[in-house]
Amino acid sequence: MYKEFKEFLQKNNVVALAIGFIMGAAVGKVITALVNDLIMPVIGMAIPDGDWRKLTVPVGYSKFLIGDFLGTSVDFVIIAWVVFLITKALIKVEAAP
Repeated sequence: MYKEFKEFLQKNNVVALAIGFIMGAAVGKVITALVNDLIMPVIGMAIPDGDWRKLTVPVGYSKFLIGDFLGTSVDFVIIAWVVFLITKALIKVEAAP
């Protein structure tokens, strides 16, 4: 049973996948901190009201959280861009002889 389990782990690269997942989660936290703590405050200073994430549009008895949606969208674009740059740099280093 142990031998089968060990072969399964080696054959399917489960350990490498687990390491990649853990590293991805850690890098995600760093990039999120970069966006929230360094980039978004600069964007907030560039906008006249400053607190644009609280922008709402009232519709009847409800309200649309437009600022929250836009903020999350901007966060995603910035995070995706940084991940793209990191991946591109790692692939370039890996491809070099």
